Amino acid sequence: MPIIITMPALSPTMTEGTLAKWIMNEGDAVRSGDMLAEIETDKATMEVEAIDEGILARILVPEGTEGVPVNAPIAVLLEDGEDASAIDAALAAAPAPAPMAPAAEAPAAEPIPAAAIPAPTPAPAADPVSGDGRILASPLAKRMAAQAGLELAQVSGSGPRGRIVKADIEAAVAGGVAAVAPAPAAPAPSSIPASAAVPAAPGDDFELEKLSSMRKIIARRMTESKQQAPHFYLTVDCEIDALLALRKQLNDKADGAYKLSVNDLVIKAAAVALMKVPDANVGYSEEGLRRYRNADISVAVASEKGLITPIIRNANGKGLEAISKEMRELAQKANDGKLTPEEYQGGSFSISNLGMFGIKQFDAVINMPQGCILAVGAGEQRPVVKDGALAIATVMSVTVSVDHRAVDGAVGARFLAAFKGLIQDPMTMLL
Repeated sequence: MPIIITMPALSPTMTEGTLAKWIMNEGDAVRSGDMLAEIETDKATMEVEAIDEGILARILVPEGTEGVPVNAPIAVLLEDGEDASAIDAALAAAPAPAPMAPAAEAPAAEPIPAAAIPAPTPAPAADPVSGDGRILASPLAKRMAAQAGLELAQVSGSGPRGRIVKADIEAAVAGGVAAVAPAPAAPAPSSIPASAAVPAAPGDDFELEKLSSMRKIIARRMTESKQQAPHFYLTVDCEIDALLALRKQLNDKADGAYKLSVNDLVIKAAAVALMKVPDANVGYSEEGLRRYRNADISVAVASEKGLITPIIRNANGKGLEAISKEMRELAQKANDGKLTPEEYQGGSFSISNLGMFGIKQFDAVINMPQGCILAVGAGEQRPVVKDGALAIATVMSVTVSVDHRAVDGAVGARFLAAFKGLIQDPMTMLL
């Protein structure tokens, strides 16, 4: 019997992915362990291995197809002696992909649009109206129809149960179905920018860039964090002259074996501070507080595709050389899109450092379900008062954003005090 290959779940939170590239072609012999395709998730591009053996008889989802639901068929293998005529029957008997933990009030995962899965014979068009009078159409088809000024009732659907899909809208536009005048737009809610709710004004000059999977996830998670987590912010100034001197001393002794950055020492200081103030090393969930046993530090990295936070696991138990080497390797993998899920999923605390861009101070958005994120600014020379007299010191401002559901103000303040003490007397973090 033909073997149907489905879109794999490459992470616990993955509900859909982009089929970036087919490594094998139709007609190729496939052995167990061969690389079949590259799948782009919200964080990385990963290769998918074949589990079964056979001939890659039909590719159902072309390269570059976005939004392919987990468990949806993407290709068919034929075993020895099987004929291609068995493919259609196997596809017809295959169960529809089950939705992967849909969000509240969100519709169940849609099957792959007919345009993305070419069928051997077109399905007969059906009346795209459900029993309660609703017109059945995919979200993409509805959006395309609205942009083209088409009335959905004038379009025949070719999807399951007569659902209108992308290909139907494209065919209607190509066939010259009459457009209807758009209804007056309802006023946008005050929380939604007007630019996101209405078409561009005549004369606007811009280029519309399609959202990547990563950018969509970043947008969703940042919105959820600001809406759900009650943020509060605490800022302190840290004198880092002693830290810079220690860093230079260690690098001079390294003889090229490693090169510590200020960020490496910040990671170590944050990890040690979390062990001193474990009430700050927590995350919030509806079931209760997650009290993390180790300081697994998520470090924000601005890759070419977007923001990602690879994790230094057990940073409290690692030396500066190990942290520095691991951070460089993770940053390179993040830029190459080669991080594995275990390298960026989880973490107990986050650090975002914009000091290299000259940013003096900023407030970061919490990486839920973590309870805190530390925003690190640039070190710069500032006037300070020492023993009643003015002096010059290199000062770095840091701000911790705190989820008040998990961490109280006094706990956040104790963490910052511990962190500042370690930064200003860096030898103590090595104890």
